[in-house]
Amino acid sequence: MASILVTGAAGFIGSHFVRYWVDAHPGDRVVALDALTYAGTETNLVDVRDRITFVHADIADGPVVERVLREHSVDVVVNFAAESHNSLAVLDPGRFFRTNVLGTQSLLESCRRVGVERFHHISTCEVYGDLALDAVEAFTESSPYRPRTPYNASKAGADHAVRAYAETFGLPVTITNCANNYGSHQFPEKVLPLFTTSALDGRELPVYASKDNRREWVHALDHCRAIDAVIRRGRVGETYHVGTGDEASVERIADLVLDELGLSQGLKTTVPDRPGHDRRYLLDSTKIRRELGWGPSIGFEDGMRETIRWYAANRAWWEPLRDRSPVSERSAWAE
Repeated sequence: MASILVTGAAGFIGSHFVRYWVDAHPGDRVVALDALTYAGTETNLVDVRDRITFVHADIADGPVVERVLREHSVDVVVNFAAESHNSLAVLDPGRFFRTNVLGTQSLLESCRRVGVERFHHISTCEVYGDLALDAVEAFTESSPYRPRTPYNASKAGADHAVRAYAETFGLPVTITNCANNYGSHQFPEKVLPLFTTSALDGRELPVYASKDNRREWVHALDHCRAIDAVIRRGRVGETYHVGTGDEASVERIADLVLDELGLSQGLKTTVPDRPGHDRRYLLDSTKIRRELGWGPSIGFEDGMRETIRWYAANRAWWEPLRDRSPVSERSAWAE
């Protein structure tokens, strides 16, 4: 039996991973740690609450984290904990550097002091900057870091801290950089749940002026399966890209939502771009496919439509959360 600590466990992808892990590895002990900021909620874990140990704590609280690691004899740490909303990072960049860089460094130090067997860190495609819409290349694991926003830069700083702890202290680490995730239980500020919940209430869908900007999309469950593969079979010290090759613009996402819900395209409205708005991200995921045999199992359109239906059927989950977001895409960049 292994003991695994999941940070950011009450957030979107972290809660998917907790639910995935207790089903895929029922013999393991799972400790779920979360600071329960505005985007984290214990309701994301209600269906597995009796199968995990939940700890309300901040990854930057070194003494508490170290105590948790020792008390539960943690072997593996999977770090999802992060501030992740690009628009909020423009308005309040300090909180992103505090959590994503200093928080990650504090967590790394706790893991070094205890001597965990693996530290797996969740990163993003956004650390590489952006691609031209007509670019033929994709980001590889050796692409240079060129972050363009405070969020991107804070995640890049966290990645550098992880690698520094591996090189300097011998901490056994792995990193995954992922494409944009989607799925159930995503906080309503993000684009797919924002569009879906807005449409369900007859509100306008705020489509950025650069409506053709594209993102690569991966379902959160496929992402969880990729992390599992890296933890069990990945090479220590390596980085792996988790991508699908499925790209879609923000306007296509809006169109999918309205089509699935049978609503008028007239609900779309144009809002100004946020500062530093990246054009396109695309990851080369050849390495994880060849070395570890991972590949996505959920088709883009099927997964998107299933997710839209989940939000339509689970108003009781998202409605109490919708007004907790500190930023509104409808008004944040208006002149």
